[in-house]
Amino acid sequence: MDLVTFDVVVIGGGPAGRALARACAHEGLHTAIVDRRPHRPWTATYGAWADELPPNTPTRAVSTTVRAYAREEHQIQRTYVVLDNAKLHELPDTVEVLQRPEPARYTFNATGARKGRAEQTAVGTVIESDSTETTLMDWRGNGDTFLYTVPLGANRVLVEETCLARRPGMPLQELRERLHARLAPGQEEERVRFPLDAPRAAGTAFGAAAGFIHPATGYSVATSLQLAPRVAGAIKANEDPRHVIWPMKARIVQAMRMRGLEALLRLSPDETLDFFEVFFRLEPEHQRAYLSGREDVKGTAAAMLALFRTAPGHLRWKLPR
Repeated sequence: MDLVTFDVVVIGGGPAGRALARACAHEGLHTAIVDRRPHRPWTATYGAWADELPPNTPTRAVSTTVRAYAREEHQIQRTYVVLDNAKLHELPDTVEVLQRPEPARYTFNATGARKGRAEQTAVGTVIESDSTETTLMDWRGNGDTFLYTVPLGANRVLVEETCLARRPGMPLQELRERLHARLAPGQEEERVRFPLDAPRAAGTAFGAAAGFIHPATGYSVATSLQLAPRVAGAIKANEDPRHVIWPMKARIVQAMRMRGLEALLRLSPDETLDFFEVFFRLEPEHQRAYLSGREDVKGTAAAMLALFRTAPGHLRWKLPR
């Protein structure tokens, strides 16, 4: 029988895995992370709502002006940030970096999302600009795709042609062609492809592997950063961390969000535009509940009901009730 070497071993050195490893080390747990390429920099851009993040989360760009365009322009009353990848990559000296797993009291799979059927895909380019505003969605143009524009700091802005949800996902080459039809290629390219309906990994998992990806937005990193200290605290207290990772309320909300994803996948490009026009006209608390209330059953239900009640008749029959 193998001797237990560590309290916690995290398999996967992405933002979720490293957040959990840092949190466990902070609790005094003997922690290791399995990362076969520990010095590889992250090239992805991770954005999040500021109010979703734990205090002192490192950021490299902040937008207090956030807009969305459907049929009309909408200003969203929330602050949006781009995370500082270099600082999120750091680990305390007490975390050991391994090339392969070793025995532990708890082993977490944080290797990323499993394969799903519905995907979000995007191709982005970095251009020079001094803009400090984020455009969360700009549906004006190609109908079934939108532009996502976010400042990166140092007079650099990422512009992405994004297909929010499709089964299967829109090919990256098609997105690249659409983007380049709008503007010339910039300094570097960013490609995005991940499942929106990936199943949770068997056993103890964390991050996208645990199913943290929001089916309507594709976001998961903020949830991982938020939950990592709670999971570490549960382990320290000899409690089952799975009750923190997927409490019953979160399971109910996830099921409701998956119904929303299925409805979105049934919409035509024109109906999608109408859908988001209705969504961005909802009260801010309804928008916030659906986008960020992972355990807010009442708020999520209220948001979905408000959307159904205010949607035009041609959309209602396609929306969850």
